[in-house]
Amino acid sequence: MTIDKNGPDVFTRFTTRTAKILGHAWVFVLAVAVLIVWALTGPLLGFSDTWQLVINTSTTIVTFLMVFIIQNTQNRDTAALHVKLDALMLELKISNAKLYEAEEEGEKEIERQRRRIEEAAEEGG
Repeated sequence: MTIDKNGPDVFTRFTTRTAKILGHAWVFVLAVAVLIVWALTGPLLGFSDTWQLVINTSTTIVTFLMVFIIQNTQNRDTAALHVKLDALMLELKISNAKLYEAEEEGEKEIERQRRRIEEAAEEGG
């Protein structure tokens, strides 16, 4: 296995670490706790527009940033999975070019290939 001597770039390291941290149950509990504290401060602040703006702005910013973090980690996970599958196909001497480039196909072609493989597996099993 060859590893890039420079290692992953800064954004990759950041998104990987952030996704791992934010994926823990304690982060969810912390988020719920923040919401409870926010809700409890409502009566103290008279349910003001500023009080509402704090949670609206905070959740919007977090959601906006998480879209990029999730997409980055999903893209890398998918690419790594493709590399591993390609290696297995190479090792098993599977030469069907359509399978190697399946991610470039449309949904109908992918579904057609899936059905074809499923039928071949049923015939062979």
